[in-house]
Amino acid sequence: MSERRVSLSRVLLIVGFVLASLNLRPALAGMSPVLDEVMGDLGLSAAGGGAITTVMVICLGVLGPLAPLLARRFGLDRTVMAGLLILATGVVLRSVGSVPALYVGAAIAGTAIGIMNVAMPGVVKQHFPSRIGLFTSIYVSGLVLGAATMSGLVVPLEHATGYGWREVTAMAAIPAVVAMVLWLPQALRRPVAQSAVPRPFRAMLRSRVTWFVTAYMGLQSLSFYIMLAWVPTIFQDAGLPADQAGYMLGLTHLAQMAATLTVPLFAGRARSQVPYMTVASVLTIAGYVGILLAPAASPSLWMIILGLGQGGSVALALLIVALRAPDPVSVTALSAVAQSVGYTLAALGPLVIGALYQSSGGWTLPLLVGLGVCVLQLPAGFLAGRPTPPAEKEEKAQPVADPLPLA
Repeated sequence: MSERRVSLSRVLLIVGFVLASLNLRPALAGMSPVLDEVMGDLGLSAAGGGAITTVMVICLGVLGPLAPLLARRFGLDRTVMAGLLILATGVVLRSVGSVPALYVGAAIAGTAIGIMNVAMPGVVKQHFPSRIGLFTSIYVSGLVLGAATMSGLVVPLEHATGYGWREVTAMAAIPAVVAMVLWLPQALRRPVAQSAVPRPFRAMLRSRVTWFVTAYMGLQSLSFYIMLAWVPTIFQDAGLPADQAGYMLGLTHLAQMAATLTVPLFAGRARSQVPYMTVASVLTIAGYVGILLAPAASPSLWMIILGLGQGGSVALALLIVALRAPDPVSVTALSAVAQSVGYTLAALGPLVIGALYQSSGGWTLPLLVGLGVCVLQLPAGFLAGRPTPPAEKEEKAQPVADPLPLA
């Protein structure tokens, strides 16, 4: 292959990788600013509205482990392609306008996001093994940018086009289709050969590091999805107009980008990620406290602080998945375990918070519960961010024969 073709292939790989990352959150973030409208149109309660996000995150967690199985059979690149196709299908179905279609479409979209979530750290390890920090930063920033763009534009798009929530939320399928076209050259290539040594379920589950990473992944995801589902409603109840409340969610996503663009670059070179995880957790706690005590006083400030904390947290969670495993197969396996358990835990957040809001009649109790989750994130980050003990490294290096490989 000529040098020119190699360069073009590399450019297409990076562009396709970025576009795929941009599709990891719009389907989730786009519902939140119009949640009141969806609930009113379809006659859903607060708990029923929160269940839209809950269904997506449950499928994201429970069905995300399909990714290692698909990657083993078809390769990581074709797995990402399948995820984009499933995502576009789910987003369109969710926008049909009936309650069954809403939840079934949400489940399909959540499954697609779960597959791509699990696959992306493996893609980083496979295609960019010497630049894990940089490309983790790129794809997590793409993830956040996609969420920020969709959450910030949904309400203005309604006003500009005259469309309702069905049409504007269906627009999240467009970037998925575009990403499919750009990722097609990767999907058409022969799959990269996977390691001959399987990573069995029981070997992965025996590792303490796996559970430390999983706990951190779950707790930071839980606090993130609470805010993703309910921030616009919290600020509307505090007196902000609907479009400004939607902008607040977009603002926190933009603040997250400041962290996702920088934190993995430094933390990826550090021996221990504990200091970074501690700062990220403290900032998340501070954001929750500000929203709890004075939501309408300085909403932009609270959302910037919260965004820096949550952006740093999610970037670190995905970075340590790639750092704590030696090869793409192992990374995909660890990613599947951590994200499956972590997102299943996170799925409880929007539903529980909606139920607490409905029963208590206000946001004090729900936000205190969310604050408690943020506090628990501190010790989880300490355990997950420490360098892997030598004994753990030696244990991981041992090949284990098993008829039930994870990836």
